[in-house]
Amino acid sequence: MTATILEKNTKALERVDVDIVTVDIIENALKNARVEMDAVLFRTAMSPGIREQGDCFPMIANRDGKMVVGQFGSFIYGFMQAYDAEIEEGDIIITNDPYMCNGAVSHLPDWIVLVPIFKDNRHIAWSAMFGHMSDNGGMVPGSIPIEATTIFQEGIRIPPTKLYKKGELQSEILELILHNVRTSQWNRFDLNALVAACNTASKRVVELAERFGDDILHSTMEIMLERNNMAMRQIIEMLVPEEPRTFEDYLCDDGVGKGPYKIKCTLWREGSTAIFDFEGTDPQAKSSINFYLSEEMFKMFFGAFTINLFDPHILFNDGFYDLVDVRIPQGSLLKPNYPAALSGRTHALGRIFDVMGGLLGQGVPEALNAAGFSDSPHLFYSGYDKKGEWFQLFQIGFGGVPGRPAGDGPDGHSLWPSFTNVPNEFIEAYFPLRIEKYEPICDSGGAGLHRGGNGLRVAYCFLCDGDIAIHDERWLTYPWGVNGGEPGQRSSKLLVRVDGSEQWLPSKCEGIEVKAGDVLYFNTWGGGGWGDPFVRDAELVRQDVERGLVSQEGALRYGVVLDREGQIDASATEKLRKELTDERGEPGMFNFGGTIEEIKARCLEETHLSPPEAPGTGK
Repeated sequence: MTATILEKNTKALERVDVDIVTVDIIENALKNARVEMDAVLFRTAMSPGIREQGDCFPMIANRDGKMVVGQFGSFIYGFMQAYDAEIEEGDIIITNDPYMCNGAVSHLPDWIVLVPIFKDNRHIAWSAMFGHMSDNGGMVPGSIPIEATTIFQEGIRIPPTKLYKKGELQSEILELILHNVRTSQWNRFDLNALVAACNTASKRVVELAERFGDDILHSTMEIMLERNNMAMRQIIEMLVPEEPRTFEDYLCDDGVGKGPYKIKCTLWREGSTAIFDFEGTDPQAKSSINFYLSEEMFKMFFGAFTINLFDPHILFNDGFYDLVDVRIPQGSLLKPNYPAALSGRTHALGRIFDVMGGLLGQGVPEALNAAGFSDSPHLFYSGYDKKGEWFQLFQIGFGGVPGRPAGDGPDGHSLWPSFTNVPNEFIEAYFPLRIEKYEPICDSGGAGLHRGGNGLRVAYCFLCDGDIAIHDERWLTYPWGVNGGEPGQRSSKLLVRVDGSEQWLPSKCEGIEVKAGDVLYFNTWGGGGWGDPFVRDAELVRQDVERGLVSQEGALRYGVVLDREGQIDASATEKLRKELTDERGEPGMFNFGGTIEEIKARCLEETHLSPPEAPGTGK
C-alpha cells in the first residue's frame, strides 16, 4: 500500500541546474523554517513536556517524503508505505500507532502530524512534526504502563486519519480522540500547536517556490540530499570495516522481574554500504519495554550519531539512506510481533546509541565514546490537589554524558541534544511539588583522562497525596568506560517517608502511593570515563574536587593525593599513580564493570535491590 497524492496539475517536477548561491539561500531558508516550526510550537503548546522541555521532532521533506531538514527523519516514508487513501490539498493527517505506520512513530504517546504541501494544485513537499503527549489514555496516568502486555492497554490507537480534510477540521474525530485521554486540554493545545508548526513550514516552502520556482526548489532539495549522501559515503568508507565486528549491551530489566535483555549488533561494510545485523538480540519481552525499531528509524539514528561525532557541519537529512542496510529479526525485542506492548520503548531506544558507539568506535578507538546517559528516565506524579482538581506530571530526568575524545562529559545533561530541563520554578508553580535538591552526584562520573559527566540528584517533596511511577535504567548494568576509563555510577531511587522510614524503589515501578511530605531522591547515572585516569592532569582533578564534582576520596581513583588544604601532594601522587598503573596493567578498550554474572552477584550489596531473573522466550 502506498499513499496516492491527488493533483490537478499533473506536470512533473523537473531536475534543473541551480547555481551554488541559490542552493545556499534555499538551504538556509529551509533550515530557518525548521527552527521556526519549533518556535511556533513552543509558544503555543501547553504541556511542560513540549512547551518547556522540547519533546518534539520537526522536519521538512521533499515530495517523496525524504527529510531535507529536521531534527530526525523517517516519519513520512513509513507512513506513505502504510497509508493507502488519497491525499488532497488541505489534508492534515494524524497518527500515533507504530503498527499502522511501519514504525514511523514508536509508541502511542507520540502523536505525529503530517501535512502535504501544495502550490498551484501541485504537491511539492511535506512538513511533519510529532510531540509527546502528556497522556494517551490506557491503564495508568501518562500512558506508559510498565505491566502492559499488549498495545491495547496503552491507550487510544489513532490509525492514519485525516484530522483536516480539504482544509476542514474533522471535529467529531478530534473530540473522539480527546475524549479518551486524561489531559484533554493539554493535548488539544499541543495538537493545535503541532498543526500550526507544520502549517508555518508549509507557508515558508510555498514562499520559496513562488520566489525561485517549483523546479528550482525541487532540484535544490535533491542537491541537499546528494550532498549528504556524498559526505556520509566518505564517513562510512572511512569508519566501517569490511570485516564484521560485534557489540552487545543490555537493558537491565523489564519492570516485571525479568532481565537483563541483550541487544546485539554486528556491523560490516560491502562496498559503500554499511550493514547492521541485530541477529542475537533477545526475543521480545512480555512487558512494555519492546521497541518497534523500523529500519528507517535506525538509519536516522546512525546518521545523527555519526554526523554529530565526525562533522556537525554536515546537513543532516535522509540522503544517505540507500547506503545503510538494517536487518532486525522479527519477534525480537527490537521488532516485536503485534500486538506487543511498546510504551516503555525509551530504554531500548536509548541503548541503541550505546550499541552504535561501541560498534563504530572499535576501529578508531581515539574516536570511541564511553557509555553515558542513553535514556530519558521518567517520573510520573498524579492525584487530586487541595482544591480537588486533577494534576498529572510527566517529568524527564537528565544524567551524565560520557567522557569523549574531545573532553569531559557534561554533568546532568539530556540524551537528546535539543532537550532542556523543565525549570524547577515552573514545576513548583504548577504542581504540588517542592524541589529540595537539584545537584550533580559527586563521583558518579567514571574516572578517566576525560571524566564522565556526573548524574543528577533531584529531591522531590510531594505536597499532596498521590501516586507516582518511575521508568529508569542502568541500575544493574554499568555505563561502561573506554580506553582505560572506568564505568560511571549506576542509578538509584530512594523514597523517604514523612515518618522517617526509607524505601528503595525499583528502577521501573508504578502505582506507588505517596503522602504529603514524602521525599523521593531521584538519582540518575553518570557517564563512563574516557582514557587512562592516571594520566589526567592532576590540577584538573583538584579543580573537580574544589567544585564538588569529585570527592577527595574519589580523587584517589585518578591516583591523585590531596592534602588537608585540598592541594596536590606531588610526591604521593606520583608514587600512587605508579602503583596503580603497575597493578592494573595495560587497560582494555572497554570496562563494563565485570561480566553480567559478576554484576548480578553483587547487585544486592550495591543497589539495595535483588537482581532480575533471566528473561524467558518472550512468547
